[in-house]
Amino acid sequence: MQQPDRWIAHLDMDAFYASVELLRYPQLRGEAVVIGGRRADAPRQLQDGSWRYARLRDYTGRGVVTTSTYAARDLGVFSAMGLMKAALRAPDAILLPADFDSYRKYSRLFKAAVAEVAPVIEDRGIDEIYIDLTDVPGVRDAVGHDPLGGVKAVAREIKNSVGRATGLSCSIGITPNKLLSKIASELDKPDGISVLTLDDIPPRIWPLAVRKINGIGPKAGEKLVRLGIETVGDIAAASPAWLVEQFGDSYGHWLHNAAHGRDSRPVVTHSEPVSISRETTFERDLHAVHDRALLGQIMDELCESLARDLARKRYAGKTVGIKLRFEGFVTVTRDQTLKAAVASAADIRHAVGLCLKRVKFDKRLRLMGVRIGNLVHAGEAQATAPARERADEPERENLSLF
Repeated sequence: MQQPDRWIAHLDMDAFYASVELLRYPQLRGEAVVIGGRRADAPRQLQDGSWRYARLRDYTGRGVVTTSTYAARDLGVFSAMGLMKAALRAPDAILLPADFDSYRKYSRLFKAAVAEVAPVIEDRGIDEIYIDLTDVPGVRDAVGHDPLGGVKAVAREIKNSVGRATGLSCSIGITPNKLLSKIASELDKPDGISVLTLDDIPPRIWPLAVRKINGIGPKAGEKLVRLGIETVGDIAAASPAWLVEQFGDSYGHWLHNAAHGRDSRPVVTHSEPVSISRETTFERDLHAVHDRALLGQIMDELCESLARDLARKRYAGKTVGIKLRFEGFVTVTRDQTLKAAVASAADIRHAVGLCLKRVKFDKRLRLMGVRIGNLVHAGEAQATAPARERADEPERENLSLF
């Protein structure tokens, strides 16, 4: 068989957050485990050496599922589901709090392990990457009677490298392009390898539901189903003119090309972030006056976390913003653009205070976040300018309610 011009891989870590937690609590392997609880839900080891775990049935609040083990998914518990709803489906599932510092650590480890085998990587988030395997040595070699044996061997080498570095498993889809590889990485989860060529599109891709194509969201998916288009194959069989008539010129042509597995996007090895943010949802609604000290502490912690993110990524930013969600799901944002880029927690907190002065606190708060944008590389920031700016400003304590 003739191999494609490109071999593009999509690597997706298996139930990433939950798998990291199982490294910490290996006794829970095979159990229905849900990540998304509060710090108070952390397991406690008893004097006899046994463990006491929080259970979903005992949870009360507005939290949502961050992720779940495959055993919990078999019971109908999935990411972004409300924990109270999840408790109805799996009351005996174990509930663990999220630990994003650990997840970021393992994210860095698995990406470094992949780079040792195949260095052309596009970072797509904490638990997934695209990899251009086209020029990796051995990828086009046949192994025995298998013309795809070389690319499969490289995939196994990547998986083994990730496993050695992290103790975690991943699934890899390898095809001629990013669109197909994203789909392929889901075909044999968990711990799978799927290698597809364009000849595999009719038997492997066309029977799938339309939402399996990354780029077909809920609204487009619902419209396609209303129009009698339920599978990728149905889209492929539809005329391009009809798709354009129903979805517009750009999206209609994209649907036609996507259903036929056409995608020429390159693997982008570096892109500058637009902004960096941190936010948290409260376990109960907080009052701006009665809970002032607690709100101030939470905002301090958010600013400190954001400053650590900036230091790790070596950025500073000129625009600091806040996000506040009040009861009733009313969301308010405010931004403050500074004369020079900042990166320290104190400078970010000061700008946050300026933003908070412009908010009316007439309802209880349920979420608070801080964001920094207008980013520059840390070496370009003028470290002394913010301090000069503050010389003519009021003291931080007087800038806002908290």
